[in-house]
Amino acid sequence: MSQGRGRRVSIVVPVFNERATIEEILRRIQAVDLDKEIIVVDDGSTDGTKEILAALVARATPNPPGLPQSRDERADDVRVFFQERNQGKGAALRRGFREARGEIVIVQDADLEYDPQEYPGLIAPIERGLADVVYGSRFLGGPHRVLFFWHSVGNRLLTTFSNIFTNLNLTDVWTGYKAFKCELLHGISLRADGFGFEPEVTAKIAKINCRVYEVPISYQGRTYAEGKKITWKDGISGIWCIVRYSLLR
Repeated sequence: MSQGRGRRVSIVVPVFNERATIEEILRRIQAVDLDKEIIVVDDGSTDGTKEILAALVARATPNPPGLPQSRDERADDVRVFFQERNQGKGAALRRGFREARGEIVIVQDADLEYDPQEYPGLIAPIERGLADVVYGSRFLGGPHRVLFFWHSVGNRLLTTFSNIFTNLNLTDVWTGYKAFKCELLHGISLRADGFGFEPEVTAKIAKINCRVYEVPISYQGRTYAEGKKITWKDGISGIWCIVRYSLLR
């Protein structure tokens, strides 16, 4: 049976300097059989990603002669928004969440590390009325590319540290695959501009006693040579964000 009969899903794609993968990730998202909209937020890319997105929109929705190209464009079920400057993943996601019109919101990175074909499993606990938030965990048995040992150690330590403050028993706070009821996102105030979005949103959903589920996902991680951006500095920042957003009223 087609998955398209469920709730409408908003796929929010924050993008910064992903020229090599942006067209492919959009193709993969569009191939998923869901009732969905795709919201792409370019966060001040400087490598040609912005121009690729503008060209995709222009080909799909050409303006009549003499009409200027607007800053916020629409192409089929894809809407593209351009940040004036690079502000970070959290800032791009906030913009995308504000624009979301679906009942469920999925965060989708643009780097091909996560497989859009897993959307049905990710949102299933919400559609069954069991969850308000679902985290796709890379550590619950799904297939994954074997890469950095210390990255996995650091991720588990940071997740444990977050769990101490939130009293949740998550296995993967820093997962790039998260699904939310849209009304829930619109009801919390998010502030972190960078990768601090992950511990911040976790701390804030814990405070309002959401029903949180985890499901196993596959993970095709990439190397720094392939464009991976998160570093040990983001881990240090993550510790501060866990403390800050867990203790803030």
